[in-house]
Amino acid sequence: MNIKTLGLPLAMATLLALAGCSTQTVVTLQNGTQYLTKDMPKANTKEGVYEFEDISGAKVKVKVDEVATVRKED
Repeated sequence: MNIKTLGLPLAMATLLALAGCSTQTVVTLQNGTQYLTKDMPKANTKEGVYEFEDISGAKVKVKVDEVATVRKED
C-alpha cells in the first residue's frame, strides 16, 4: 500500500476524533443575544466575566450578570 491510500482514512479518523472532544454550548444573554461556542465557557471569578471563543473564532468576554443561560447544544 502506498501513503496516499493510508493517508486519507487516517486523516478522516483524526478529524472525527478531534470533533468529539469539544462540546458546543449556547450562551444566552439577558437581552436575548445568543452565542454558539466551541467549548464550555470559563468563568473568571476575579473579573466577574465568562470568557469563551465563538464558532467564528472571536474571543468574547461577557459579564456574569448579563448571562441568562449556558447550556449544551442539542
